Amino acid sequence: MTFEQIISDLKNKIYKPIYFLMGDEPYYIDVITTFITQNVLSESEKTLNQIILYGKDVTIPSIIDTAKRFPMMANHQVVILKEAQDIKNFDKFIFYAENPLKSTILVINYKYRKLDIKRKLFKVLEKNGVVFESKKLYDDKIPNWINNYLKKQNCTMEPEAGMLLTEFLGNDLSKIANELDKLIITLPVNNKKITAKHIEKNIGISKDYNNFELHKALTQKNILKANRIINYFSQNQKNNPISWTISSLYYYFSKILAYHFIKDKTKQNVASILKVNFYFVGDYEKAARAFSSKKVMEIISILREYDLKSKGIGNVSTPPGELLKELIFKILH
Repeated sequence: MTFEQIISDLKNKIYKPIYFLMGDEPYYIDVITTFITQNVLSESEKTLNQIILYGKDVTIPSIIDTAKRFPMMANHQVVILKEAQDIKNFDKFIFYAENPLKSTILVINYKYRKLDIKRKLFKVLEKNGVVFESKKLYDDKIPNWINNYLKKQNCTMEPEAGMLLTEFLGNDLSKIANELDKLIITLPVNNKKITAKHIEKNIGISKDYNNFELHKALTQKNILKANRIINYFSQNQKNNPISWTISSLYYYFSKILAYHFIKDKTKQNVASILKVNFYFVGDYEKAARAFSSKKVMEIISILREYDLKSKGIGNVSTPPGELLKELIFKILH
């Protein structure tokens, strides 16, 4: 089942005896678990019928014993099993999964791992309950995820602001959702659009000195602006580590190289192949004019060299700020 199907069923009070939530992205696992803990039982029912267990503190027999208890003065008992990935001999859970108690809603958080679909336990869980794999989103999917999240809150975000937030927070959906919720609260009633200025003011990410602006400065061959950004990074290494900058530049120039070899350069096709927002296709068009494919391949080689240097390979004493200055000089010359 998909995340949306599970939430829809829960809202309609269609419950399953077991929810096995696994995978590398904790956000969806947490949202489903929180929804069940907050909505299945009333506050008075929770006292006697809602139990939270932790994998490090329990055994399979104790989990089964808890799950087999009948609810007291309620239709359901809710049992939340967190950190289930830490339980040894988890396959023995099959003795309960084959015949789960209908009045118990057992929610199993199996984070950062997943069961092999070929295992008998997986098939039994799928037959008698809900199995959901929460997959990590790739970076290029994050801006669209942000837009969908905001749409549910009747809000929007400027494309530049979305890129800025994505670059700063990466693909950690829990962090992104948390920051978006903070931003939504600050918006005026008559204007529900998040801009780069909102992000700078409320999150502390500079709208002028960031990797996204560095990309634009390099494309424009604006040496002064590029150096100002690098100087800012040098003085604020905690929030702008060299590893992030090199990774961001590698991502950017890899896309430019791919653009050079796309035959059908219509914006829709480019956006699809590069997996970027349609809005930013023009930036890659300009970048491809500024950097030939030969130059881009040279830059990618330079980025690999400085990635190693930033990790101490072939570099003993040059600080990150100076490495960045050298890197940007070589890219522009």
